[in-house]
Amino acid sequence: MARAIWTGVITFGLVSVPVGLFTATEDHTVHFHQLQRGTSDRIRNRRVNERTGDEVDSDDIIKGFEVGEGEYVIVEPDELDEIAPGRSQTIDISDFVDLDAIEPVYFDRTYYLAPRGKEYLKVYDLLRAALADANKVGIASFVMRGKQYLTALRAEVLVLQTLHWADEVRDPRKELPELPSGRAGKGKELDMALQLVDALSGPWNPARYHDTYQDKVRELVQAKAEGQEVAVAEEAPQATNVVDLMEALQGSLERTRSAGGKKPAASRKKAAARTPARKTAASKTKKAPPKQARASSSRSRGAGKSELRQLSKAELYQQVTAQDIPGRSKMSREQLIDALARTGRRGKKTAA
Repeated sequence: MARAIWTGVITFGLVSVPVGLFTATEDHTVHFHQLQRGTSDRIRNRRVNERTGDEVDSDDIIKGFEVGEGEYVIVEPDELDEIAPGRSQTIDISDFVDLDAIEPVYFDRTYYLAPRGKEYLKVYDLLRAALADANKVGIASFVMRGKQYLTALRAEVLVLQTLHWADEVRDPRKELPELPSGRAGKGKELDMALQLVDALSGPWNPARYHDTYQDKVRELVQAKAEGQEVAVAEEAPQATNVVDLMEALQGSLERTRSAGGKKPAASRKKAAARTPARKTAASKTKKAPPKQARASSSRSRGAGKSELRQLSKAELYQQVTAQDIPGRSKMSREQLIDALARTGRRGKKTAA
């Protein structure tokens, strides 16, 4: 079982829960040793005193901030801990925001948070359930290993994601040589692009993806160890010329269909434009239901939402996918619930 890399408490309002922080991802990068050419001798990095050339033990290394040429302010590790907010042991939630409001560029590393004992499960689950039902994330900061992190806490299990500070995020308008104008992709090209997106759409399944480059690196190492030839990768495809864009889109659609992809639906833009007209026409031919019937219908929808709120977002997404509800990929958890409630669907736990 994994060991916590940090322990402390989460606080929201006057409520606090002791938690441990666990790494959520693994590094499968192939690591090489450094060798001297022509030998099997390892190259080691050593910490040496630049004046004497003597190696220095790690216990004798301290931090120093240079204030002038050759002049340093010495700082001990415990001094850094003493000035840390919450003495490095508190994840203090300051705000709750919509997850969709945080631009992806801000997200950095992901960690799991777990309660530090069964006695804390109820409070932990209360925070988790509140975040899930409200479709919010808690914004908090904490200190770990001499650095303060801005983080977002989210459900299903509590997940902590460190965020970049505002001054660490570069402005694309200043950094990128070219930016889209927003005028490209009109008419048939956009319709066909939407069809291609629709054909390639599906539920999120992270198990479908893996690091193929690392596989190639391992194959390279194995081949060289056995004195075999190394397979060379294919050249990168040529960039699509604007003149050939329609042809490329059409070819992509045909390849997707022949590979077993689902048949693309009509452009969502056009479908959305037709929907209000049908609803208006239908509303003219139907009489308004009596008050009693409307109240009963409302109660029925409410019961449906109550059941649906017991499901995770992944389970809700599976149900809207099964019903081919348009626009589902951009829906929040609450919007998924509303969409299913409108269809009269009752929440059922999906089989594991």
